[in-house]
Amino acid sequence: QVQLEESGGGLVQAGGSLRLSCAASGRSLREYAMGWFRQAPGKEREFVAALGWSGITTDYADSVKGRFTISIDSARNTVYLQMNSLKPWDTAVYYCAARLPFTDYRGKYSYWGQGTQVTVSA
Repeated sequence: QVQLEESGGGLVQAGGSLRLSCAASGRSLREYAMGWFRQAPGKEREFVAALGWSGITTDYADSVKGRFTISIDSARNTVYLQMNSLKPWDTAVYYCAARLPFTDYRGKYSYWGQGTQVTVSA
């Protein structure tokens, strides 16, 4: 099975940018389709962005559309989430996750990383 490890989180001022990375080991990400989720304190985990298995098609939550970009570097076996124009309400723990190919972008994900904290100050 695949293991996922996120990095790149931190503290940033509102309006700033961060790029999260999700490095995979154990299996190739070509076997999966990938997504990003987040969980803010006291809230349920929510969908942020996902890639189709091809690595070309994407899906974004309305709250991040136009500001966040998901991408994959298959050679590095790594998925990225570029986050621009960050808002205080983007503060959360961000998780990457893997699902089976050709399944619902917002559906069941079988493998999860441990998460990375993103804090956006006003």
